Amino acid sequence: MTITPLFFLCFIIPLVHSNVQTHSGPSSHIMHSFHEDRNGSKFSWHGSCTKKDISISQSRETLSGIPQYVVQIMNTCVSSKCAPYNIHLHCGWFASARIINPKLFKRLSFDDCLVNGGKPLTSSQIIRFTYSNSFLYPLAFKSAKFC
Repeated sequence: MTITPLFFLCFIIPLVHSNVQTHSGPSSHIMHSFHEDRNGSKFSWHGSCTKKDISISQSRETLSGIPQYVVQIMNTCVSSKCAPYNIHLHCGWFASARIINPKLFKRLSFDDCLVNGGKPLTSSQIIRFTYSNSFLYPLAFKSAKFC
């Protein structure tokens, strides 16, 4: 049959090599950012981590009531020499109707939110939390300490 190889070539291979990751559940919008090195790898294999290795994604979880957004912050650097720490994000006047564990994510001042209580974010570790607000807050890397 020619349908199976055609399906594999047209749908499966592009999905595996794309920068978009799928998410099951009621989410209606997914944003992901990964660093790709020169070889196309989504994880950094170099000796030290950089700001490009901090992946931040958000997805909407609810379709009714106050919108809820799931945030995932991940260190994609596979170097075990030193994990980034004291990670800060641009976050505007971030606020949530739902309480967020301040050890995971805390707004310190306007446009300055601290991730993981300032502790190192180890390789492939994911900080995940849900917030509720009438709109999505843009979150972007601001600063971190790297070895």
